Amino acid sequence: MTPEKVLAHAPKILTQAERESYFDNGYLLKERFVSEAWLKRLGEVTERMIDESRTISVSDDKFDVEAGHTSAAPKLRRLTQPVEHDPTYWEFAANSMITDLAEDLLGPDVKFHHSKLNFKWSGGGEEIKWHQDIQFWPHTNYSVLTIGLYLDDVDDMIGPMGVVPGSHKGEIFNQYNSDDQWVGCLSDNDLGKVALEDAVYLKGPVGSITVHHCRTLHGSKVNNHPSKSRPLLLNAFSSADALPITANPTPSRHNGEIVRGSPARHAEFDPYPARLPPDWSGGYSSIFALQQEEAP
Repeated sequence: MTPEKVLAHAPKILTQAERESYFDNGYLLKERFVSEAWLKRLGEVTERMIDESRTISVSDDKFDVEAGHTSAAPKLRRLTQPVEHDPTYWEFAANSMITDLAEDLLGPDVKFHHSKLNFKWSGGGEEIKWHQDIQFWPHTNYSVLTIGLYLDDVDDMIGPMGVVPGSHKGEIFNQYNSDDQWVGCLSDNDLGKVALEDAVYLKGPVGSITVHHCRTLHGSKVNNHPSKSRPLLLNAFSSADALPITANPTPSRHNGEIVRGSPARHAEFDPYPARLPPDWSGGYSSIFALQQEEAP
């Protein structure tokens, strides 16, 4: 759905000025947006997931861990598709204030795409290099976004997410390396075309949410805090008329589920092309492993 069509619908939870800012800049930050009750529930289930990760030593389909992850000293990078592992995560994605927010920015018919929980562990949790999301999972149009929830306070030391304002209106970059291998980030040459000096780092207290458009350039630095991780719960949604072109890299029984309104009766197509990613139908490793070009 186009921004003009979205803005023609009355908002549920955002102001009209906030919606216009999102479409102009490609991102939003809302501090203390999520209620204490939700934060308590999500915090409790996330602690259980961290404890469960102590039972593994290498990454699997559920947990993505850094080298050196142990039971005594976990270094968890990601919980893949949390909506598959506890109903609390799905309830939050499908029926909470973030679902209302998604409707305000995507239109009355909203579809769930995927979820993930990135931890960025203390003492050097890995950076996420500058990239755009839509090349990982192309759709017929660009009415696709990701909503992040900070489950702890986030400041400069802990590796906040950075965005380049307005980059969603620019080039869709190649995220293959010079050997034509998918690495999921921009080359140094392409980074030279980007005004990284204009990047905004989205800091905020626990309960703050970030929103970024699927074409917005974003990334995050390492976590230099000696003891605190940076858990960021991410849920991606699309307008119902934005249909995925390729296999979802992280399959879930909830992929494509309508969480607001009705299914689309037709697809809307944007003429601006995005290069296709590898065939994800056999599964997906991790953005961390891809960007670091780790051996499979």
